[in-house]
Amino acid sequence: MSNSTDKTPKPRAALEGIRVLDMTNVLAGPFATLHLALLGAEVIKIENPADGDLARKLGNVPKLNRELMGTSFLAQNSNKKSLTLNLKAPEGREIFKKLVATADVLVENFRPDVMKRLGLDYPVLAQINPRLVYCAISGFGQTGPDAFKPAYDQIIQGLSGVMAINGDERLNPLRAGFPVCDTVGGLNAAFATLAALFHRQRTGEGQFIDVSLLDSIMPLMGWVAANLLIGKQQPVLMGNDNFTAAPSGTFVTRDGYINIAANKQEQWEAVADLLGVPELKTDPRFQERDNRKKNRKALTPLLEAKLKEKDTAHWVELLNRNDVPCGAILSLENALNQPQVQHRQTLQKVAVEGIGELQLFGLSAKLEKTPGGIKAPPPRLSAHTNAILTGLGYSQDDLNRFKEARII
Repeated sequence: MSNSTDKTPKPRAALEGIRVLDMTNVLAGPFATLHLALLGAEVIKIENPADGDLARKLGNVPKLNRELMGTSFLAQNSNKKSLTLNLKAPEGREIFKKLVATADVLVENFRPDVMKRLGLDYPVLAQINPRLVYCAISGFGQTGPDAFKPAYDQIIQGLSGVMAINGDERLNPLRAGFPVCDTVGGLNAAFATLAALFHRQRTGEGQFIDVSLLDSIMPLMGWVAANLLIGKQQPVLMGNDNFTAAPSGTFVTRDGYINIAANKQEQWEAVADLLGVPELKTDPRFQERDNRKKNRKALTPLLEAKLKEKDTAHWVELLNRNDVPCGAILSLENALNQPQVQHRQTLQKVAVEGIGELQLFGLSAKLEKTPGGIKAPPPRLSAHTNAILTGLGYSQDDLNRFKEARII
């Protein structure tokens, strides 16, 4: 038997060797660069020396906010390095330009004129590094009548129509319960950045990417918008019901609620049989999909009368076993702790010095050949400044002088 150790090389991450300069704050930008970092890119978060990313002070744990390690920051910044740099100082901008020369990607989420006023916009940086992929994320994009307006997720939810189509006749308009426009905008930026890197691999040229939160969220309403644009039908407030089918929505059980999505005819017929109301299959109001949709207010109480006879768990097991899509409605805590989520390792454990072991979201896509995930905790402010600047050729005397002058 051989005593030799296994020398099988570890798989490389998909973006290993890619350097990303992350100039973003709060959520949309950091969410984009988080995914690049989880895919193996070296992401250098460039922050102002005073207090860094605003998200460092956001969250529901005051102690962590005071330490500039707020929960909002911790959630979006695993695998990143922190470099503090005062870009308002001429020497700070010179340091930044040296860093740009070493970078593959730059991501920022300032208003469209900020980088130009600093003298660091894409035309300037492309002269330094023609291979640079520069991604600008903003509320409304770089052009158009609203380009220079300030925007947060709440504003975009309202202007996009998202709030108008959520809720029901009792509660409308209604925002989504999390910053959906910011997160989708971040994913869109990461997606576009990867496409630009692929283009660069083929041609050698970088490019400018213009990502708008408003542009990013609206295609997610594609089905609803298609009904209006093509079918000329205004959105109807459906609450927890699905407008495409019936019964498809949320129903009351003996101990709570259940989601049922009987979108196919055979699934509807199975529901009627399993609930012990087969006569509903031949009721003219419910025989066909379109009729069921028109008469869902009559159908729902008939189904709920049966569903209320047993607990949610009973119906979930019975319906799923008979190929009817259904599921319980879980609290966030129960959702995070369910066996399927644990099996998929959706959350990863990471130790943060001075805070302890945390559970944070890793890479949700499972890449067979180039697996990604959390390799390092979110950084303390300026944790990597000295190492990064030393790598650019600056001496310890330089670093001391920069610190004295509040450049880093």
